[in-house]
Amino acid sequence: MRTFLTMLGIIIGITSVILLMSLGQSAQDYILAQVQGIGSNLIIINPTASSSSSKFQPPSAVLGVIIKTLRDNDIAALKREPAISAVAAEVRGISRAVYGNNDTAVTYVGVNTDFITAVNITTSRGVWFDQNDIDSLNHVALIGKNVAKNLFGSADPIGKSIRIKNLPFQVIGLLSTNKGSLFAGDLSDVVIMPSSVAQKQLQGIDYYSVFIVKYNDRYDLNFVKSRITEVLMTDHGITDPNKADFQISTQDDLLSILGNITSILSIFLTSIAAISLVVGGIGIMNIMLVSVIERTKEIGLRKAVGATNSDIRLQFLCESVILTFFGGAIGIALGAGLSYLAYVVVNKFGGIVWSFALPLNAVLLAVIVSSFIGLVFGIYPAGKAAKKNPIEALHYE
Repeated sequence: MRTFLTMLGIIIGITSVILLMSLGQSAQDYILAQVQGIGSNLIIINPTASSSSSKFQPPSAVLGVIIKTLRDNDIAALKREPAISAVAAEVRGISRAVYGNNDTAVTYVGVNTDFITAVNITTSRGVWFDQNDIDSLNHVALIGKNVAKNLFGSADPIGKSIRIKNLPFQVIGLLSTNKGSLFAGDLSDVVIMPSSVAQKQLQGIDYYSVFIVKYNDRYDLNFVKSRITEVLMTDHGITDPNKADFQISTQDDLLSILGNITSILSIFLTSIAAISLVVGGIGIMNIMLVSVIERTKEIGLRKAVGATNSDIRLQFLCESVILTFFGGAIGIALGAGLSYLAYVVVNKFGGIVWSFALPLNAVLLAVIVSSFIGLVFGIYPAGKAAKKNPIEALHYE
């Protein structure tokens, strides 16, 4: 029982570290897979203030000012470039969709026809709208599975009309249950409609929130970026590159930033979990001190038959390291088991493709840290045992 209680703090600490490092790696793999899934030949253009230097800053984040720099004439100018095959444009908003007595919160996304080409979104039923629907401001929409379930239950939504901001939209398609691309996000609560309707009739604007440019991968990425920069600067009447009112980002930029974010979060969470290792080490030191007192006669007897201070010190240090090492091994097994359980639960009930990851560096770190803690927190009890006088120890009751 004393041995188990001695190891318990280390077991909990190592389990926490392994679990958090494993989940952090799985989350990082999932996020990076989402970015890589959008394709390597896509470039993102965000509107931004000329004084803004941070990447991926949303239009409304710069001093609370909405930036209106991306427009239809920019799309036409970009599509004249031979290297560019599609310019997907998007505008988003949040509202409630209504059908009969049912209503549900939705994110409506106004897109052009190039959006379908550039971004990986599919339908399980129905059709996409075309350029004529955009030009004619036709009130047609494709809806996600949650929208269909909340509004229509088990009934077929195709052909029926829903209302968004008091405007009727005929449902012409049902979005697939997959998650789409990084830009589409979770499609379950989304309504996709012609960009012209979302702009002019729902929001009363004539600009876009983002462009997603698909380029021919036979062209060099840096060349395409330079052409996009030159075209937009010319179109916006800008001569100084430092005053550009747009920002160009690539998949590599996204991977780098997201990788850094997830790594920092993993380190932060693991550091919190490591606190329990310190607590476990203090517990080991306390139990070993009790053990020294309980084994005073044993120490005196060993010294009486020739054991040196170094022998006694080594004995207690070895015991401490062995306890923490085996506690670490149990913690690794528990952490790996809980990580696998999380993998099963997320894949079964979370509706996303989650991978099981058990980083080798996490296992090595657990072994090294647990042994190190045993050594550090065993030094004081071992030293206390080695200093005992053999005669006094033999007389100890």
